[in-house]
Amino acid sequence: MTRQRLMVALKRVYEEPEPGDGTRVLVERLWPRGFSKKRARVDLWLKEIAPSSELRRWYGHDPEKFAEFRSRYETELASETGQAALAHLRELAKQGPVTLVFAAHDVEHANAVVLHDLLL
Repeated sequence: MTRQRLMVALKRVYEEPEPGDGTRVLVERLWPRGFSKKRARVDLWLKEIAPSSELRRWYGHDPEKFAEFRSRYETELASETGQAALAHLRELAKQGPVTLVFAAHDVEHANAVVLHDLLL
């Protein structure tokens, strides 16, 4: 059985969409402040795959907490809801390119990075 290579990219919501983005999925619990849905041009807002509000507040985008954030986030994603959301993303990626759209300024320490790693 051959394993299908999934094409999953990361992009901040503030970056211009490109044709190669494929299906654009917003992976944030909160809509990016000051950004219209038309301007964001996302195909799907998958709130249930985002970190819980409690985890997001605890993390506070502190790079020194990223390893622990990753561990706690992966625990959240192991839930039934998290697994269903991950399965949905995998199915989308099997159909074509997927871009995980996120709002964090730090592109190396965002929840989308964890999702990207899990999907690939």
